[in-house]
Amino acid sequence: MGSPLPPPALSSLPVAPSALPLTAFSPPPSALPPSAAPPPTSPTPPTRHQGQARIAAPDPTAAAEPRLRRASDTARVRHTVSLVIPAQNEARNIAWVLEQVPSCVDEVLVVDGWSSDATARMAELCRPSVRLLAQPGHGKGDALRAGFAAARCDYVVMMDADGSMWPGEIPHFLHFLDHGYDFVKGSRFVAGGGSQDLTPIRSLGNRALLTAVKALYHASLTDLCYGFCAFRRSFLDALDLHAPGFEIETEMVAHALRSGLRVAEVPSLELPRRNGRSHLHAIADGRRVLRTLVAERPRTGRRETPADAPAQASAMYRAGGPR
Repeated sequence: MGSPLPPPALSSLPVAPSALPLTAFSPPPSALPPSAAPPPTSPTPPTRHQGQARIAAPDPTAAAEPRLRRASDTARVRHTVSLVIPAQNEARNIAWVLEQVPSCVDEVLVVDGWSSDATARMAELCRPSVRLLAQPGHGKGDALRAGFAAARCDYVVMMDADGSMWPGEIPHFLHFLDHGYDFVKGSRFVAGGGSQDLTPIRSLGNRALLTAVKALYHASLTDLCYGFCAFRRSFLDALDLHAPGFEIETEMVAHALRSGLRVAEVPSLELPRRNGRSHLHAIADGRRVLRTLVAERPRTGRRETPADAPAQASAMYRAGGPR
C-alpha cells in the first residue's frame, strides 16, 4: 500500500470568493496610496430580508406625510381653538386649570368677574399668553358672552375655573367638532362620565329638567346643567345668547336644539371644587333653568307630533351610550 498523499495546499482549494475574508481580495483603505483610495460613500439605510427580496428600511428622519385612501379624500385641516373661562374670586383654583390646558388650545381667555382676590394676577403668572377680559356686567352669562364675542378661533370651548372640569378632556370635544357636529356638550351620565360632587338634590333636579327637555324639545339628553361645552364659532349668532346668569348653559342647549344644530354628548367626569365655596344655588338656579326651557321652547305654529322626533333625533349623538 502506497504512502498517503499530502494534503492539498489552501491555494489549490476551489473556494468561492464570498467564503474568503474581505482582506484576501481588497486591502484596507489605509494600505492604498492616496490616489487609489476609494471615495467616501454616504451610509445607506439598513435592509431587511423578506424571502428573496431586499427591502430598504424606512428612513426615520423622513417627514411623515398624510396618506389619502381615496382620490376624493382631502388632507385634514386643523381648526384653531379658543378656551373661554369665566372666573370670579378663583385665585386658588385658576392656576391648576391653566396648567392642565392641552396644547391643542390656541388661545385662552379668562373673563374676570369683578374679583376681589388675585385671580387676574395669578392667571397672568401661570400663563403669560392668557387674554384677560374685564367682565362688563354681572353674572355667568354676561361673562361667557363677553368671552365668546372676543374669541378669534374656529372652535370655542367653555369651562369653569373652579377645577371641577379637567381641561385634558377638551380633545374629546374637538374630535366630534372635527367630524361634523356643531355643538358638543359634556355629560356626567353616559358611560365613561361621572361626578364626584353631585348632591342628591342636584341629581333629582337634573332628572326633572331632562323630562321637561324631552317634552318641550323632543330631544333625549342625559345631562343639562353642566357647563363644559364646545361649539363652532360660526354658529354663535344662531345660539342667540342673552341670559345673564347660570341659566345660559341651558339656553345654549335649548337654542342649539331649536336651531337644528348637530348635537353630541361626550362623557365627562365632574371633580370636586378644589378650593372655596360654590356659587351655585340649586333650588333658585333650577327655577331659572325651568323658566328658560319654557320660554325658549320651539314655536312652530303647530303642535309637533312624535313623527317629528326622528328627524331631530338623527342629529343627536351620545358617545358611549347611557350608563
